[in-house]
Amino acid sequence: MLPYLYYFPFGKRFPNGKYGTIHIMNEDLITQEGGCQSKSRMISVMDALAVLHGRWKIPVIIVLTSGNRRFKEIVRAVPGLTDKSLSKELKEMVEDQLVERIVFDTFPPKVEYRLTDHAKSLVNVIEALRQWGIKHRKKILG
Repeated sequence: MLPYLYYFPFGKRFPNGKYGTIHIMNEDLITQEGGCQSKSRMISVMDALAVLHGRWKIPVIIVLTSGNRRFKEIVRAVPGLTDKSLSKELKEMVEDQLVERIVFDTFPPKVEYRLTDHAKSLVNVIEALRQWGIKHRKKILG
């Protein structure tokens, strides 16, 4: 039996760059806890949440859907985002292959960020979240 590995998007940062508590489960445990299908679905969602965790990743993706942006343009486009937070988020997003860092050979150096094709596949997911957020706000606020 091979163990299944997944992590939760909170806790301390591991050497692979992810946050969380690592849990290893074998097939017996998965079968006992409600079936392999539901557990494998949860693992897939947890993987997605681990990549998109944090307050700023989705807003940065939304900003970059309109095209390449420089660092300060991203900071200005997302209210409340600081240079320090953006720097951290962009490093993680480059590592997770969501964002590509483009360095131009100019003086002074010019750096732009753009979404990878992998990140562009999230556009429909983010739009679904936006639609749900609109419905939720109406339900809660009336």
